[in-house]
Amino acid sequence: MLHLTGKIRDYAWGSLTAIPELLRNQPTGEPQAEYWLGAHPLAPATIDGVDLDVVLHDHPDWVGDRTYRAFGDRFPVLMKILAAEHPLSLQAHPNREQAQEGYTQETQRKIPLDAPTRIYRDDWPKPELLVALTEFDGLCGFRDPAETVQLFQDLGVGKTFATVIGPLTKRKGPAALAEVFLDILSQDHPDHVNEVLHLASRHAGDDSELGLFARTAVDLNRYFPQDPSILAALLLNRIHLEPGQGLFLPTRTLHSYLGGVGIEVMACSDNVLRGGLTSKYIDVDELIRVVEFIPTDVAPVQTEDDAGFVRYLTPTPEFAVWRAELSSQPMTIPRRDSCRIVLVVDGEARLRQAESTMDLATGEAVLIPYGEDVAASGSATIFVSAPGV
Repeated sequence: MLHLTGKIRDYAWGSLTAIPELLRNQPTGEPQAEYWLGAHPLAPATIDGVDLDVVLHDHPDWVGDRTYRAFGDRFPVLMKILAAEHPLSLQAHPNREQAQEGYTQETQRKIPLDAPTRIYRDDWPKPELLVALTEFDGLCGFRDPAETVQLFQDLGVGKTFATVIGPLTKRKGPAALAEVFLDILSQDHPDHVNEVLHLASRHAGDDSELGLFARTAVDLNRYFPQDPSILAALLLNRIHLEPGQGLFLPTRTLHSYLGGVGIEVMACSDNVLRGGLTSKYIDVDELIRVVEFIPTDVAPVQTEDDAGFVRYLTPTPEFAVWRAELSSQPMTIPRRDSCRIVLVVDGEARLRQAESTMDLATGEAVLIPYGEDVAASGSATIFVSAPGV
């Protein structure tokens, strides 16, 4: 077992207090959006001051044979604390084939990795799981087109805007959603969004699906005034998570986090294609190529009991995630056959391995190498992440 220290990412949408409080640090007065616990070269965690990607490169036996065969010397898991004070951009992440192709093309074009126009900062896919620590709201995947049209009609939109969303009823399949989405992103005047916002303000207090739809528009306008991509956001399902519930985001899924604090676990990638609600670079053609324009239902991810741990049932080879509420009765940390990251998010935990004991407070993390049997006890909530293979 080795103490693991993460890296803070200070994106503008972050909270001033949530991550400092969890890490038991003093706020800096600047937003802190994410705390990375992984081996991604852009912001690797450290062990005794040495970057985790370097440590695992020097100790491939810590990773485990099965993980090493699947992913080489790149540890596939990136665990984060995420604190969203206000909505993130509309975004999607590529699958493996798309990431490899995009990374190769941008590298051949000699676009610097830190360039604002660089999309593919690595050649990995980026499926994600977000587990709520507080109440958490997000947008995920396209709503059934007929339901979206009905919501806009119930809002009372006029004939002009009705022609924009008309393909959702006149055409079938992904092409209709892609056409409407592209048309909305191409809007160069605020008339349509102003109309929808005006109508939404009348219904934002309703206790109904229409009210939630209207509140989404009103809330987004607070941070992105009169942004036409608010209309694109209204094509998506909205989901609310209670603490402990998780949301799985497959690759190619358009989404946005609206607000809350959670644990995010993903493949070790930083590839983001933005699709609105942002001042950053948007490559519409690439976005249309990557996003899957298929309506999906959205619900919290299913879980199962795993020897006292709650396992989140995600179908990804890159990561697996567990949560546990510890007590005085020791519980064995899952996946002895793999390298693991353990993070305490509340309380105090004691980890015991053979004759070694390590006490962890809220916000502290450890790396447990392959093959080590570790038991956890105490009064704490912990998260465990490991490769999914």
